[in-house]
Amino acid sequence: MLHTSIAPQTIAPLSTDRSHDYELIRCAIAFLSETWAEQPSLDRLAAHLRLSPAHCQKLFKRWCGLSPKEFVQAITVDHARGLLAGSASVLDAAHEVGLSGGSRLHDLFVSHEAMTPGDYKRRGEGLEMTYGFHASPFGQALLIATERGLSGLAFVDEDKGQSREDALADMMQRWPKAHYVEDTARTAPHARLIFSPLEWKKDRPVRLVMIGTDFDVRVWESLLKIPVGRAVSYTDIARHIGAPAASRAVGSAVGRNPLSFVVPCHRVLRGDGSLGGYHWGLTRKRALIGWETGRLAATRA
Repeated sequence: MLHTSIAPQTIAPLSTDRSHDYELIRCAIAFLSETWAEQPSLDRLAAHLRLSPAHCQKLFKRWCGLSPKEFVQAITVDHARGLLAGSASVLDAAHEVGLSGGSRLHDLFVSHEAMTPGDYKRRGEGLEMTYGFHASPFGQALLIATERGLSGLAFVDEDKGQSREDALADMMQRWPKAHYVEDTARTAPHARLIFSPLEWKKDRPVRLVMIGTDFDVRVWESLLKIPVGRAVSYTDIARHIGAPAASRAVGSAVGRNPLSFVVPCHRVLRGDGSLGGYHWGLTRKRALIGWETGRLAATRA
């Protein structure tokens, strides 16, 4: 079988060993998510990360809850089932049972509110938005919050050579009239909760503030209902929100989602099952899907 060559990701060095571990895991997940069909060995993954096989195995299992081999097996089984099989009924069922369906991974619980259309039209005028950059399993994450809750979560897209400044400027375009203040201490609690699965508890929700049009918010609320480890199409969402002919508009709203990972736009695929686009890069979309698939398999083991 032909082996593809994927270069390890390179980003600006972070300040702690824990942050370095985050970056190694992000690269490992991206590599396995892209090469799962080749059933890559532990030795091949370790060589890609420039680690010893023993260190690679220990680090991966500590962060992901299962070995690299089990992770690849989980992705293989998931693809064999077909991500889009019965997707519409899955979305309907998810809406019925809420965020705690018995057959699902214990998902990231959130509570949310939407700002008024007037607030959105003012493009953030009068809002103070704090921001900070934090390490995550999927690379450097930019979190933006108001006093009411988390309003933005983005990633620095290293595949495009993006810097922190570029990522911040991209998000600021969404609310150009807001006043931005860097305050990592205020965004850190959100980051710890979001990127630490053991902290995902119903009585400790992540408070989200959705700033968009009425249509955008309806689409984003539907995204919150997609079960972990499953995917739906744009058409499924359009049908569910009562606008079956608006799949193109749904696609645009999904692309405008300002809360990556927490509002899981990465779980939306094209109707043919292909990945489609992703604002923060397809490598990261594969990593997000692969990470969720692996964690779901670990809970079933």
